[in-house]
Parts: sequence; structure tokens; C-alpha cells
Amino acid sequence: MSLPFYVSPEQLMKDRADFARNGIAKGRSVVVLRCAAGILFVAENHSQSLHKVSEIYDCIGFAGVGRYNEFEALRIAGIRHADLRGYAYDRRDVTGRSIANAYAQLLGAAFSSSIEKPWEVEIIVAELGHDDAQDQIFKLSYDGVV
Repeated sequence: MSLPFYVSPEQLMKDRADFARNGIAKGRSVVVLRCAAGILFVAENHSQSLHKVSEIYDCIGFAGVGRYNEFEALRIAGIRHADLRGYAYDRRDVTGRSIANAYAQLLGAAFSSSIEKPWEVEIIVAELGHDDAQDQIFKLSYDGVV
């Protein structure tokens, strides 16, 4: 009887992180910064049909880098999450923080799962507040860390 293949959990997580980082590195950059007029999203994008920057809900923006099909799926899931929450409760209950937390749970679960591959994405969720002090920017990495 042969012994089962063994990889230490530390090595497995390191390999998954390296895999995700390598996939993200192949993508084009996105810059999100706070300025006097609000929050600025800048993306290098040579395609007219693929969008790296989008609005998710009122005053909440999204930017993604990495595998396009993966961050596009996350963008659509964020829009659906925001629409359902706004419809079921109140529009004021939809915040950048709640959307970022939902993304963090999804990305973290996929990263720690041994069955599915980690998402090869890094995303940013930004929310314009009523004034400059209330603006919020959340950067989420492939492992769900905000």
C-alpha cells in the first residue's frame, strides 16, 4: 500500500498565494486615489469592450486587476448583492464596507478551500461619503484580506 501524498499546510498556502500573485501580475494596473473632487479611478485598458472600472451602486465604485473573467464575476455579484440589499432593506444599508465584507468572505473561502483554485484577482471597492472625510477605499487581495 502506498502512502498518500503529503504537503504541509504552510507549503500549500504558499503555493496557492504564489499561484494567485502570478496570475494577478499578468494583469494591467489600476490606480484608485482620493482627490479634491472625490475618488479617482484610473485603469490601463486597451480594450473597448472589457471594463476594469465600474459603478456597483450609488456612489460605490469597483476596480479589478487580474483575470478578467474572475473580477467581472465578482463585479456582477457585487451589483446583485447591492441591489438585493437595497431592495430588501433600505438604500442606505448598501455601503462600500458591506460589499467589501461580502467580497472578503467569498475570496477567503476560495483561497482556503483545497478543492477550488484561488481567485487570481485584486479588487478595490470605493465609496463616496457625504464629505471628504467619509470617503472610504477598500483594497481586497486574492485571499480575502481587506
